[in-house]
Amino acid sequence: MRIRYLALAAALAPLAACNSSDSPSSQSGDQVAASPYADLQFEDAPAGDAQFTAPESLGTEVMLDRLGFSSGVIDGKSTRFDTQAIRAFQQAQGLNESGTLDDATRAALAKFQVPATRMVRIPARFAQGPFMPDLPEDTAEQAKVDRLGYRNLMEALAERFHTTPETLVALNSPQTGVGAGAVIRVPNTAPVDPAAFDVDDGDWNTTLMSLGIAPDQPAAARVVVDKSDGVLRAFDEEDRLIAQFPATMGSEHDPLPIGKWTIKGVSHNPPFHYNPDLFWDVSDSADSQVLPPGPNGPVGVVWIDLSKEHYGIHGTGEPASIGTAQSHGCVRLTNWDAARLAQMVKPNTPAVFQE
Repeated sequence: MRIRYLALAAALAPLAACNSSDSPSSQSGDQVAASPYADLQFEDAPAGDAQFTAPESLGTEVMLDRLGFSSGVIDGKSTRFDTQAIRAFQQAQGLNESGTLDDATRAALAKFQVPATRMVRIPARFAQGPFMPDLPEDTAEQAKVDRLGYRNLMEALAERFHTTPETLVALNSPQTGVGAGAVIRVPNTAPVDPAAFDVDDGDWNTTLMSLGIAPDQPAAARVVVDKSDGVLRAFDEEDRLIAQFPATMGSEHDPLPIGKWTIKGVSHNPPFHYNPDLFWDVSDSADSQVLPPGPNGPVGVVWIDLSKEHYGIHGTGEPASIGTAQSHGCVRLTNWDAARLAQMVKPNTPAVFQE
């Protein structure tokens, strides 16, 4: 097996806190009904003569991501997030929670076996952006733009397939380019049927399609944020574990607010009220700003509001930082995991924050 970590240069197209709230039609191997979102669907493409064997760890991450047991970014690197995802799957299956791929776990996963990667054609609508190669870092400058969108197509593709630009480079050759109609190899995340969406919330549905998240998710009866394990878990009415996501939660200055809270509501593609008074690392003399929505905003694509004032569960513009960076007390997930959780919870869902 070879995974090639290549120099980025011209291999592919340019790669470029919380406390508030004309390409072929897409089929993806399945029959897709007419839908306003059908042109965001990635169709399968022939692999040609390329020979590729994915590492077992990549295949395991793909299967567990499909089942709701996320390791954060899918990159084929065995980390503590993979161990936690395997352990969550074992718990859900009633297996010994070893965190390793023992024989019983391999047998259980075999029922959900899919190829680790697939070749896809990039839809023209997805490739058109708009993108923001000069995305400002200063909050005052961010407040002047209409949207805090993706910097480039590679960043958007990485979020769509729950991975990183570097991993997409590794899965393809130095000659591979990206753009409308281009064919690339990607992690085989779960397909999303455009016909499953309610057209009443077009902007949010477009976000879900762009993140590869289906609108129909199992209902969570309670959410548990576990500080020691660094994960967020969702349980159903029978107290069965139905999802687990790695999370960034709190810091020395803004610790996770341990206690029993409830979810007050969910805001899709929210703007962000940047209030310097609520940030220990920002001068109080800085100006308050209202930042526009977008996947690269401070709270990403979703804000799940909590009964604890100024606190919530939200996305991020830096998915690879989950579990390694710090937050201002809130619970931060990848955009795709946050969007998935947003489809699972509702007002008054209990949210327990524990050590």
